[in-house]
Amino acid sequence: MAFKFENLKIWQLSLDLADDVDKLAQAFPKHELYALSSQIKRAADSVSLNIVEGSTGLSNAEFKRFLQIANRSAPEVVGCLFLAKRRSYIADEKFQIFYTQIETLVRMIQALINSLRD
Repeated sequence: MAFKFENLKIWQLSLDLADDVDKLAQAFPKHELYALSSQIKRAADSVSLNIVEGSTGLSNAEFKRFLQIANRSAPEVVGCLFLAKRRSYIADEKFQIFYTQIETLVRMIQALINSLRD
């Protein structure tokens, strides 16, 4: 039996983001292993995991709450990307690709939130 979240496009995109961020963080300097690398990976994973957790709830209100948490984790990834860019761990072009990817995901999550009735 498929879980509800498996059919959600936002969940599939959030998995892509988590994978892309994981690959990016592997290229960060070793001294960032327990700092920025860990933080950006946890924030990206949080987007996906909150979508999953919320989708298993019994009400739309509960689902919305977890989607809102996921939607707050996505800009946290952007904040980490800004730090990475300032520290020259990521090129401007790659930063922009991630930024656009996250911006699209946030819009889609917000649209789902807006579509749910309590």
